[in-house]
Amino acid sequence: MSDQYVKVQVEQMKSFGEDEEKEGVDTEEQVPGSSPSASVSPDHPTGTDASSTSLPCKQTGKSRSKPGREDRRHTSDVASQGSVVSSEKNLNRLGYERTLQVKGTGKILQRKSEPNGNYVTIHTSKDIEEMRREEGFKLAKKRRPVTVDTSKAKTSLEALKISIKQLKWKEFPLGRRTACDIYWHGVSFHDNENIISGQVNKFPGMIEMLRKINLSRAVRTMQELFPEEYDFYPRSWILPEEYQQFTTQIHMVKEKDATVNHTFIVKPDGGSQGDGIYLIRDPSDLKLMTGSQAKQGVVQEYIQKPLLIDKLKFDIRLYVLIKSLEPLEIYIAKEGLTRFCTEPYQEPSQKNLSHVFMHLTNYSLNVHSGNFVHSDSQSTGSKRTLSSVLYRLAAKGVDIKRVWSDIIALVIKTVIAVVPELRVYYQADIPPGKPGPTCFQILGFDILLMKNLKPVLLEVNSNPSMRIEHEQEVAPGVFEYVPSPVDEEVKVGVIRDTLRLMDPGHKKPTVPQQRAGGFEQGEEIPMEEETQEKSQDETGTLPSLCLKQVYPKYFKQFNYLRLVERIAALFIRFLGVKGNMRLGPTAFRTFIRTCKLSGSNFTMASVDILYIDITRRWSGATPDSREAGMGLQAFVEAFFYLAARRFKSLALREQVVSLLELCESQLGPQSGVEERRSLSCSRALPRTVKTQTPCLANPQLSSPAPLRRAASQDYRHQRFKPRSLRANVEN
Repeated sequence: MSDQYVKVQVEQMKSFGEDEEKEGVDTEEQVPGSSPSASVSPDHPTGTDASSTSLPCKQTGKSRSKPGREDRRHTSDVASQGSVVSSEKNLNRLGYERTLQVKGTGKILQRKSEPNGNYVTIHTSKDIEEMRREEGFKLAKKRRPVTVDTSKAKTSLEALKISIKQLKWKEFPLGRRTACDIYWHGVSFHDNENIISGQVNKFPGMIEMLRKINLSRAVRTMQELFPEEYDFYPRSWILPEEYQQFTTQIHMVKEKDATVNHTFIVKPDGGSQGDGIYLIRDPSDLKLMTGSQAKQGVVQEYIQKPLLIDKLKFDIRLYVLIKSLEPLEIYIAKEGLTRFCTEPYQEPSQKNLSHVFMHLTNYSLNVHSGNFVHSDSQSTGSKRTLSSVLYRLAAKGVDIKRVWSDIIALVIKTVIAVVPELRVYYQADIPPGKPGPTCFQILGFDILLMKNLKPVLLEVNSNPSMRIEHEQEVAPGVFEYVPSPVDEEVKVGVIRDTLRLMDPGHKKPTVPQQRAGGFEQGEEIPMEEETQEKSQDETGTLPSLCLKQVYPKYFKQFNYLRLVERIAALFIRFLGVKGNMRLGPTAFRTFIRTCKLSGSNFTMASVDILYIDITRRWSGATPDSREAGMGLQAFVEAFFYLAARRFKSLALREQVVSLLELCESQLGPQSGVEERRSLSCSRALPRTVKTQTPCLANPQLSSPAPLRRAASQDYRHQRFKPRSLRANVEN
């Protein structure tokens, strides 16, 4: 009787066989994901999805012709899941369970039988998490290890080796004849010129874009459009071109109020590790010449009221990953470093301006102070973890969520400011149709907290130090490198989890973002509880990701800022010649004609005069440039002029938006294939800007006039090779 009943059940299940064959259900064995996209992380929550709720139980095809064997297999399968199938009563009673494995997905379903013989889905059993973990170990064993070329890694090599070992990937310290999955460069994109595939940890043009002058220019452009949004960057003047403007403004302020005595900090354009930085109180103290050559740099208003801990000034080194430019993806490390001065802080005066250990937080300077403290503790010493500092502030009642939210906003806005020029550099290095790698990069943001807890951007380093040891005097006159626990704790996690995010085996299809640069005002970043990023580790042996995605997570809050990217897209569209970074007069005329911007009041002769005027001023600012023509910043200036001319009654931001919409409607959408080819490394989107710095103090000190931007040296259009870069020195 019992065997006869089982046969009836089997025949009922056969009727569903063909449908189940298509769904890939198999109760005989557990199949790890057949493709990366189909695999499920061990940490993924269990459950049944819509596509699997109606799947009935099924036996494998070979056993169908032999009911007797099928009965035995049916019984053993059910028994292996902890169900009892020894009698008709046990088979028929309510509560009888079966588990199903869906091929290629790692999903496990369970069924209950009702008195009428039908099966219904129930929740999964408690041991499924353990089964998935075991499946993860099997999958990890079958995967080909990711290959990493570390031959150009330089000082980040030790942290990189530890990260690769933790991930169980394969390192090629001397390079490899065949292509690797990831290439880790120590200086720039051009460390290895022969890469045509894989991923490189540097973007072309990033070094040039993050020089002091170019970063100041990019932020200033955004400040013209969005003054309130970009008030986190100190007022800056570019030297030597804006020296006269700087001098005039300072003297005017002093004439109005003789008691006002501002302090300014001077930074060389290509400086690093605190080299060449000094404080002044009068323009006459500027050191403008090096021999017969003028010094290129910026002078900025000095923050006189920083937040102090233990009476010491400090800054924050925050690690930021740009995972891609198209779509724009930004991650921030949840842990960072804080670097402390080694002399108690006093507000600047003529007597203490030269006290670098009091005013400058650079580790490379303070490490030479007799007061510098190397500590194995993360919460003491002259270098500490960011979390230990935030914990102390929280204990004093500081709203840490608010501080962290402001820092996130600062990072996103800064990246948005530099992305347009990065797009131009990329299309020049890897033109459309030319094979090339994709790119990602870790940046080092140096941020200062003011006494009122407002974050201020000091600079962004394209090549932040990833060294995990420090130099220590072990005997008189004898120095050697010893491990630094604080550095290792932070930097190894950043490199390891960057690699995990860039793992080619975990590539997810990109979800296209909405068009960048919409005009809607952004909302505040929600003050949510910190959530742990889900690990992409199949074996469960690695910690949760220490990198938190902030964009496109906060796309709605910041997309409206991306106007300049839309201007850059127009610029790239009319460049024409592959590898070119400048717009010639014919291309500029074509842009005007195509967008129908000329007319009786603005003839083509006027267009030529505009082109010559702007280009001449910018080329005068870049005397060493080998390329002639109009660069992106000159084009942005021309675009602002055209917008103001055509939409006179509107504010600048509305003028720019209106002209963008006019041009884009005349041009129509660009081919998606063409866009992807031109920016396969990553492609940036349009944005906008705000700014005048409230943190920097005197409203009477205004930034130089917009059109004077052209007066400063533009290094962005110089195509440096690794030999000529000064950026080997890490910051």
